[in-house]
Amino acid sequence: MTSRGLNVLAGCDVVACEDTRRAGLLLQHYGISARFLSYHEYNKLRRTPELVEMLRQGKSVALISDAGTPGISDPGFYLIRAAVERGFRVVPVPGASAVLAALVVSGLPCDRFAFEGFLPKRDGRRRRRLAELRQEPRTMVFCESARRVRRLLAELQELWGERQVVVCRELTKKFEEILRGNLTSIQQQLEQRELKGEAVVVVAGNAGRD
Repeated sequence: MTSRGLNVLAGCDVVACEDTRRAGLLLQHYGISARFLSYHEYNKLRRTPELVEMLRQGKSVALISDAGTPGISDPGFYLIRAAVERGFRVVPVPGASAVLAALVVSGLPCDRFAFEGFLPKRDGRRRRRLAELRQEPRTMVFCESARRVRRLLAELQELWGERQVVVCRELTKKFEEILRGNLTSIQQQLEQRELKGEAVVVVAGNAGRD
């Protein structure tokens, strides 16, 4: 957490967050009291007009995410778009980014990369998307819950063949872990393990293999 981020949270009128309990614990740790309003995937359509109305009334709203950066693979995009469309000032307050942290530590080319975020949960849609990405020459970055990483690696190997891959788990936290290798070796390392938390999976691009 940056000092600027703490100042913004301490000075805003409302904090829009995915989980008010988790956000409350975070701000309590830093001695900040705030008014929280839940904003997540299941209430975004209802909450967005409410928050926009608060902005219209001259109130300041801070948008935070449970993990990662608001708007990146989370519903914050809807609120940000609504605020921009109505002419309100939207200010980024950057912090740690698991996506960029995983990319730069991967050792794979990162001058150009493709961020895919979370793949579709349904098998058919997910596999179709992976098939579409097979020829992608750039390094690719995926987000996944740790318990589903093994499934993703198996699908990548089935559909793409062997690739270099880096699995980053719990980045910047106490139990940070970075696994590097090819798809076969990483799957072997994870066979007898139950991963927890969130993971970022960085995969080498096609680079003219096929």
